[in-house]
Amino acid sequence: MPALSELAPTLEAQECEYLTNVIRSWDLLADLSFADLLLCIADDESIEASYTVVAHVRPTTSRSIYRTEMEGRKFSKGERPFFDQARENCSIIDGGLILQTPVERIRTLSVPVLFKGKVIAVLSRDFSPDGQRVAGELEMTYFSLFRRLALMISQDCYPLQDADNETEFSPRVSDGLMLLDSQGRVRFASPNSVSVLSRLNVRQIEGKKLGVEELPCDTIPKVFETLQRQDAEISIHGQVITLKCLPIIEDECLTGALVLVRDISELRRRDQLLRSKDSTIAEIHHRVKNNLQTISSLLHLQSRRVVASEARTAIRDSVRRIRSIAVVHEILSHRTEDNVEFSEIIKPLVRLVSEDLSSVERMVEFSVVGDLGLLPAAKTTALSVVLNELMQNVIQHGFSDVSTIDSPEVTITFGVSETMFEVSVKDNGIGLPEKFSDENYGLGLTIVRNLIEKDLSGSLQFSGEGSSGTEVFVRIPRF
Repeated sequence: MPALSELAPTLEAQECEYLTNVIRSWDLLADLSFADLLLCIADDESIEASYTVVAHVRPTTSRSIYRTEMEGRKFSKGERPFFDQARENCSIIDGGLILQTPVERIRTLSVPVLFKGKVIAVLSRDFSPDGQRVAGELEMTYFSLFRRLALMISQDCYPLQDADNETEFSPRVSDGLMLLDSQGRVRFASPNSVSVLSRLNVRQIEGKKLGVEELPCDTIPKVFETLQRQDAEISIHGQVITLKCLPIIEDECLTGALVLVRDISELRRRDQLLRSKDSTIAEIHHRVKNNLQTISSLLHLQSRRVVASEARTAIRDSVRRIRSIAVVHEILSHRTEDNVEFSEIIKPLVRLVSEDLSSVERMVEFSVVGDLGLLPAAKTTALSVVLNELMQNVIQHGFSDVSTIDSPEVTITFGVSETMFEVSVKDNGIGLPEKFSDENYGLGLTIVRNLIEKDLSGSLQFSGEGSSGTEVFVRIPRF
């Protein structure tokens, strides 16, 4: 859908913002009117101007008469004469059109959209009388409500200031609707609203003062005090409903209120289960981290008792690998999402390697450039072990002879393309051995290759000979 500013370049910024609020709040209008709504902007200031449709919404309470989206559609001069009348007289115009289209007859209601004393658009309610069933009390009440809200639009009273405060729990017309008079008493309650309230043991609601005599809450009285929309969530007897209350204003006087209600008990139970699940997963990660730390501590103690230097080195390498995995589980224990910001992992990982392997004689400067953004948790663990091994390999082999290197440095660079995660580990050490190949990998690089190729479906590449240092390239598919 094109931006509003693109379809209506003549509008000022404040006018665009106001119309955006109208669009955000007009699902309610479409459902109440049982019709398509078109928001149309005049292309010039003339009395008989052409119009551009800048927004279109379909009702959920009835069938749409338009098979295609109407945004960007042009109405030529004189094609919609009621628009001209509504704009010129600043009044709501009711009428009908006969068109050479699949829908021959269209009933329209043209509503001028007033902003700071100026008509900046026309809201058109379009439906086919041929496809409408005989209206009952509910349909007549809903359409009467639409007329009252349309009047508010023409008087610059609607939408209300907080029109964008909709959430996934916000009720709609089909969930349940009640109409209050100027005293706050219920004059009409839809069958669905009656069903919602009955679950709260609230019955015989019509004629009662809502929020005071029935369903006690301060939300509805606040609407009559502030003339502003109020939202609430009410829990009674284990049932939870969400409530939205809108004032109805005519000629700057409050004439009633519209209340929408929705039973969200099952949604709240689902959320509670999800929170419980997230807490359980976080606790598992926390316990895994603690267990890994315990294992690494035991292995560290064991290494002190081992006499053979080769065995001691192997145990200490294993301790570092276990601790790198523990770092990942530590981060995951504080997050509920499936994806992890890898920047949260690499910083403690670099610090861990630096503290373990650097010494007074061999101080290595680490730097990190770029970011991978969000990574799935499964890839995060494998990549953490890979980077731990590569950094460990650099310090043990690339800087084995520090006397020839003035300032040992390791740079880890991250990049993201459309299809790949790219990682580079570069050092200024002694470079690769003369006969280096993938056939004579040590244990560390063998672990790296297996993780990259089998777990991450990626590729590994080395470059660098002589004293120019070494650079390792890792590429991992994003999807």
